[in-house]
Amino acid sequence: MTTITAAMVKDLRETTGAGMMDCKQALTENSGEMQAAIDWLRKKGLSKAAKKAGRVAAEGLIGAVTSGRKGVVVEVNSETDFVARNGQFQGLVKMIAQVALDVGADLEKILAAKVGAVTVATAIADAIATIGENMTLRRAALLEVSKGIVSSYVHNAVIEGAGKMGVIVALESTGKTDELAVLGKQLAMHVAAANPQALDPSGLDPAVVKREKDVLADKYRQQGKPENVIEKIVESGLKTFYKEVCLLEQASVHGEHNGKAISQVLKEAEGKIGAPVKITGFVRYALGEGIDRQETDFAAEVAAASGQKKPPGDAATTS
Repeated sequence: MTTITAAMVKDLRETTGAGMMDCKQALTENSGEMQAAIDWLRKKGLSKAAKKAGRVAAEGLIGAVTSGRKGVVVEVNSETDFVARNGQFQGLVKMIAQVALDVGADLEKILAAKVGAVTVATAIADAIATIGENMTLRRAALLEVSKGIVSSYVHNAVIEGAGKMGVIVALESTGKTDELAVLGKQLAMHVAAANPQALDPSGLDPAVVKREKDVLADKYRQQGKPENVIEKIVESGLKTFYKEVCLLEQASVHGEHNGKAISQVLKEAEGKIGAPVKITGFVRYALGEGIDRQETDFAAEVAAASGQKKPPGDAATTS
């Protein structure tokens, strides 16, 4: 039988917004499987959201650089946030992003690229030796258009072009570059805030759509709805789901747009820009998303270092 830990319950509660006891029951019913527990809560109507942004974090920085019709975003990880605030590390991230803008998003090509007399891989190794902490180039993405612009936005920037989250958005258009840049910045900020999963429903993973349909159907089946009614409700529910996760169908987060769908915002912007505008792609990197970080038991570490057993209960002692 799977042991349900307090940390597991806490993670599920933060992800779904459900009550602590409901989260514990969901994990127990689903052998500790997080995604299954999320779906279980949703079927019971106890979850506030299908999925929130991953809360597991790794340290480091996201770098984003654009140049006209091309832009890149990279993630470089470090072991601690202290290093992420180090000037040498920040310079390293910006340098790597600039190299990726020149050579593309292939990690091997980036690492092999020369910066002066050394490769990027050597520069990373030198930084590790100097700072005394492991660092890795985790991922990179590049967007490019034949006509138009690629815009970027860095959230929680610690220096220009590097922070805890980076977004690039590619806009294809023959219109005015300055107006495109304004729109592109707004869209990049929207992507950072709304975290769309795809440009439109056709870009969604079929498995994600199927799971959503199954969750909706099971939820209303448990309420005793007849199958013919369930089918209609599910289709309606999917439309709502698409508005939540597809960029073109999401409501703009910018107040000046009055909650209009992004597709409508694009259409209305064409007047100022002077030509049709099409989003050809976007990339959103949030620092550490998808990385499992091992939780540290400081009391156990200190006890181990001193050759003692970990004290029972709270690590603190009282007299």
